[in-house]
Amino acid sequence: MSIEVKKLDRHGRIVIPKEWRERHGDEVVVVVYEDKVEILPRKGNVMRFADSIEVEELKDWEEMRRELYEVR
Repeated sequence: MSIEVKKLDRHGRIVIPKEWRERHGDEVVVVVYEDKVEILPRKGNVMRFADSIEVEELKDWEEMRRELYEVR
């Protein structure tokens, strides 16, 4: 495990290190909490976030998919 402090550029972006992208791929899931943001490789198990989505009815699976992968 390593910890790196990154600065956001003027557009709100950060650079993910090349070594990390080569090891984990170039797609990520961004999980926004009230007090933190997590960046996870997309190939990971995103289903662990399924219970964190508030959907009144699961009739619209496309809406659920958008909510799950939405970058806020």
